[in-house]
Amino acid sequence: QVQLVESGGGLVQAGGSLRLSCAASSRTFSSYAMGWFRQAPGKERVFVAVISKSGGSTNYADSVKGRFTISRDNAKNTGYLQMNSLKAEDTAVYYCAASSFGFLPRRLIEYNYWGQGTQVTVSS
Repeated sequence: QVQLVESGGGLVQAGGSLRLSCAASSRTFSSYAMGWFRQAPGKERVFVAVISKSGGSTNYADSVKGRFTISRDNAKNTGYLQMNSLKAEDTAVYYCAASSFGFLPRRLIEYNYWGQGTQVTVSS
């Protein structure tokens, strides 16, 4: 069982930056790929970024490529999402998730554990 807790969300102006954190309860955190997803009001939850178990490989949605950076510190059982050049369309609840399926999973169904989410609001 892995419990995930996100933090770092908030209100920021367009063009600004935020860093989200995802703290995992389990020392087996390094056994899971970690992903970030987001869900805007009235829309489906969608993939944002994923990082492999070791942290050596990453993959991003086209909409955030070049602006967001996913990372992890397995010694601290924590993952991160650095978000730069934020746009109004990045406004959403952001969720971190852990997956024991695949190398760089992008689908919701491939994730075993989810955090409760953190709100990110970008004002234009």
